[in-house]
Amino acid sequence: MSAPPGTRTARTARTVDGDRPARTLGRGSERFAAATSGAWSTVQGVVLSGAVVVLLAVVGVLGGSPDSAWTGAVGVATGLWLLGHGVPIDAGGGVITLVPLGIGALAVFTTYVSVKRSALPTLAAWVAATMTYAALTVALAAATAGVAGGDGLAAAGPRLALAALGGAVVGGAGAALGVLVPPDRPEVVVPGGLLDRLVPDVARLGLQAGTVALVALTGTGAALTLVWVVAGRATSEDVVTGLDPGWIGGVVFAVAQLALLPNLVLWATSWIAGPGFAVGQGTVFAPGGTEAGPLPAVPLLGALPGPDWSGPTATVAGPLVVVACGALAGWFAWRRLDPERVRWVDLAQVLAGVVLLAGVMTGVLQHWAGGAAGAGRLAQVGADPLLTGAVVAVEVGVGAAVVLASAHAQVGARLRRE
Repeated sequence: MSAPPGTRTARTARTVDGDRPARTLGRGSERFAAATSGAWSTVQGVVLSGAVVVLLAVVGVLGGSPDSAWTGAVGVATGLWLLGHGVPIDAGGGVITLVPLGIGALAVFTTYVSVKRSALPTLAAWVAATMTYAALTVALAAATAGVAGGDGLAAAGPRLALAALGGAVVGGAGAALGVLVPPDRPEVVVPGGLLDRLVPDVARLGLQAGTVALVALTGTGAALTLVWVVAGRATSEDVVTGLDPGWIGGVVFAVAQLALLPNLVLWATSWIAGPGFAVGQGTVFAPGGTEAGPLPAVPLLGALPGPDWSGPTATVAGPLVVVACGALAGWFAWRRLDPERVRWVDLAQVLAGVVLLAGVMTGVLQHWAGGAAGAGRLAQVGADPLLTGAVVAVEVGVGAAVVLASAHAQVGARLRRE
């Protein structure tokens, strides 16, 4: 059907021929919708994780004295939530920088669930979610300056910077999982593109194998922590009896200690590797020896290993476990290589990826798991990040190198015989 005279046929034809204005508007609308979904889902994640911490504070108020201030409890809860994101608390006598990783893990989980349920799986949604989470964290840090041990708005610059960084890391990690994990299966699907062009296949395989080693080591640390908790339950019960918190306080105390349980798991991995960790200046918990001192009245600390856990057997067995984790990573990588086409240079790239990821991530995790828990002796808690990362990198590298080299040598010998 032809258009009547005087209509805007030429303008319509130009729009259809070029098609640029229509497509630009469509893409802009889609990006705005994705960004909005990411921002809204992040708000949900912050509210969910913050509500859990605030609920514990409210329960503590209900179980405390009538003079307890609700606003003070909410301020303390907000400070603890921010501490889980790496924002320190000025406790009067000293600055607390020890990050309760359980709170951070809770925030990552709630953000992941919210983004997976409500956000569109696009890059725009992830960027908006990450930026919104960081902005909300900064806003809470600014609002609680001077509350719950805050350091005042005049000196809040570094605190706000840490809030932005911690919010970006926690919110970005949770949002990335929500965007990358398909709803029909719990597998992380990393899109190709720039990463595929910049990082060779064998190097990416090495990073994947390094992740396998790190997960295996963390799982071993979790199992050892469980053994420590069972072995030290008598000491923990004595601490609880001395505190006499009541049933409400006991519930709050028990749930609150779960926030520090991931820290103890990471300290256990450092103990297995050999360097060990400290809970207070002048203390050492390592396979080679234990030097304990006065500890705070926290039941979870009853699970710390005593002198009976140290000795020559533990000194040798611990690093061998880490080497075994590296061997598992080497086996993982070898199963995904073509034995008849792989070269020594390929194995070197795989090994470099294993060592790099295991060492760097171990150092980062130990840095997050440690810090200052107060003034005086408690200013040093956790493992040495650099030393632990270097030791784990060497031990994992030895295990992976032995498996890769022996498997490649066997294949070479078989091919020569044939």
